[in-house]
Amino acid sequence: MVARAYTVAFEGVTARPVEVQCAVTAGVPAFSIVGLPDKAVSEARDRVRTALSSMSIALPSKRITVNLSPADLPKEGSHFDLPIALGLLAALEIIPEDAVAGIVALGELSLDGGLVPVIGALPAAMAAAEDDRALLCPRASGPEAAWVGATQVIGAATLSDVVRHFTGQSPLPPAEPGEVCPAPGGQDLRDVRGQERAKRALEIAAAGRHHLLMVGTPGSGKSMLAARLPGILPDLSAAEALETSMIHSLAGLLDEGGISRARPFREPHHTASMAAIVGGGRGAKPGEISLAHNGVLFMDEFPEFPRTVLETLRQPIETGEVMVARANAHVKYPCRFMLVAAANPCKCGYLPDPARACARVPQCGEDYMGRISGPLMDRFDLRVDVPPVSFADLDLPESGESSAEVAARVAAARDLQTTRYAEIADTRVNADIAGKALDAFATPDPEGRTLLLAAAERFGLSARGYHRVLRVARTIADLDGAEGIARPHVAEALSYRLLGAKDA
Repeated sequence: MVARAYTVAFEGVTARPVEVQCAVTAGVPAFSIVGLPDKAVSEARDRVRTALSSMSIALPSKRITVNLSPADLPKEGSHFDLPIALGLLAALEIIPEDAVAGIVALGELSLDGGLVPVIGALPAAMAAAEDDRALLCPRASGPEAAWVGATQVIGAATLSDVVRHFTGQSPLPPAEPGEVCPAPGGQDLRDVRGQERAKRALEIAAAGRHHLLMVGTPGSGKSMLAARLPGILPDLSAAEALETSMIHSLAGLLDEGGISRARPFREPHHTASMAAIVGGGRGAKPGEISLAHNGVLFMDEFPEFPRTVLETLRQPIETGEVMVARANAHVKYPCRFMLVAAANPCKCGYLPDPARACARVPQCGEDYMGRISGPLMDRFDLRVDVPPVSFADLDLPESGESSAEVAARVAAARDLQTTRYAEIADTRVNADIAGKALDAFATPDPEGRTLLLAAAERFGLSARGYHRVLRVARTIADLDGAEGIARPHVAEALSYRLLGAKDA
C-alpha cells in the first residue's frame, strides 16, 4: 500500500506542488527518503520517528520508503516533516488516507511532537488554493497563511492535535488572519531645515516611484531626508501587500502572522555582498532588492558599494524582476522598487568648499563619482544637490510642510495613476509607462515638446533619459492636478535630470 500526502517546494515565491508517497513493505527494517532531499529533509526521518514515539506510536519492523515526487525537483527545508508524518500515519492506517488527500501540509516537528513554525506559509496557502485543497500548518504560521482567504487554513500545535483532527475526535478550528501590523512611527519632513529643493525631489520621487540620487557634503541631510520618505508614501494596496508579504514570508520576516500595509524600506550597508543585494546564497534566497519590492531601497554612500554590486542593479531597475541563477537553482523574484541613493561629491566629501577640500580637487570628485557607471547614472530620474545648511538656519523654528501634507498630495497623484493605468498590464505608476502608454499619457504640449527636444539635443540625452524626463514631467503634472504636460512641468523635470550631469 502506498499512502499519499501533499506539500510544496519553493522556487522563489512560487510554491511547486509535491506529492509525498509513503510505502511500508516487507524487507530489512529501514527508513529512507528519496526524491532529491537536502540534509534537512533527510534528517526528517529521525524527527518523525521520535515524534511518533512520543505519542506511543512505534514504527513497524519493515522497510519504510518515502518518495518526494517529482523526484527531479530539489527539496529543501524542514517543512517536509509534517507531510512525511501524515503520509506515514496514513500508510499505518492511523488516520484516513482520503482525509489527507485534500490537505497541503507543511511544518517542522520537534522531538516531543510539537509543530514548529516554518517560512513560506503564505505562498504555500496560495498554492493550496490553486489546487483546491486546505492548508495544514503549525498554529503559529496559521494567521500568516489565513491572509490568502481563498482556502481553509488549519493550524495545529502538536502532531497529536493533527491525529485527533483527522480521526474526528477533536476537529481543529480554521485559523484567523493575523493583525495588520501598525506602520512604524515615521519622522516628519518639517524637522528638516532648508533643503526645499531636495524635499520637492523627494515628493516627486514618491508620487511616481522615480529613482533619486542625492549628492551633498557630509552632514548636509541626505540620510535625514531619506529616513522621512516612508512618511510620505501611500500604504500598500491589498494586492501589493500580498505580493510583498509572500517575499517576506520566504525570508521569515513576517511578525507573528501579521502583514503590514507600510511600504518596505530597506537600507543595506555598503559592505553588503552581491548575494545579499540581488539574492542568492543557500537556496537562492531573496536579496534586498526583492525585499524592497513595492517599497524603497536606500543605498547610502552609494559609490562605496562594490562596482560589481552596483552594476547588477541595472537590469532589475529596468525589468522589475531578477533572475538568481546558481548551479543548482534558477529562481525569479519580483523587485519593483524605488532606488534612493546618497553620495558625497568626492572621497573627502568637501569638493564644493575650497577651504576644506583636499589637494586633488577637482580630480578627486571625478574619480569618486566615476565609480558610478554612465549606464547606471542614466537610470536615475532625479538628481539633486543637497548643500550644507548654515548654522543660522538650524536655529530657525520649524517651517515648511509636514509629512502629512505632502503625503496627501502624493496619495492624490498615485490615485490618478491607478485610475489612468487600470487597463494596462504591469503598469501602476508613471515610472512603469512605456510604448504606446508613454505616447498616450506623457506627450507634452507643443511648447514643452520644443523645450525637451532642444534640451535633448543640447545635452545629448539618451533615448532612456528622454523617456524618463517625460515620465517625471507626467508625475509633476499629476502633483499639480493638471491633465496635460505643460512647458513648466518639462522644465522642472529637465532641471532634475541635468543637474550633476557631466555635460551640464
